[in-house]
Amino acid sequence: MEVVIEMTLPRNAESAPLVRHTLDASLRGLGVTSEIRAEIALALGEACANVIQHAESSREYEVRAHMNGVKCVVEVIDGGCSGDAAVWKRGRRALPVAESGRGLQLMRAFTEDLQIMDRADRNGAIVHFEKTLAS
Repeated sequence: MEVVIEMTLPRNAESAPLVRHTLDASLRGLGVTSEIRAEIALALGEACANVIQHAESSREYEVRAHMNGVKCVVEVIDGGCSGDAAVWKRGRRALPVAESGRGLQLMRAFTEDLQIMDRADRNGAIVHFEKTLAS
């Protein structure tokens, strides 16, 4: 089975739980373990929180997820400023966690193939990560 989720969300704090719950329900339906679902939810939450806090030039952001029973691929896409990927990579855009700046390290620890890139067609950045669904 293949599941694709595409959401355009308002850049506010209420949107992050909605997208996390939607993705979690889909993963649960595919039989993914609670441990792997929690790791994906943590990474997704960090990426969404960063957009909500820092992509001030955008009113919305997008989340795209593709799950096929073997792998989950997630992209969080903001409409922020040009060159945002470089800001992410230099660590100047601190993710809002208990100890500021740790969000990127958490995303790296709990996912595979983390990439942060500028959008090709407009301003903003794309946070891309993958996670193998088998434990």
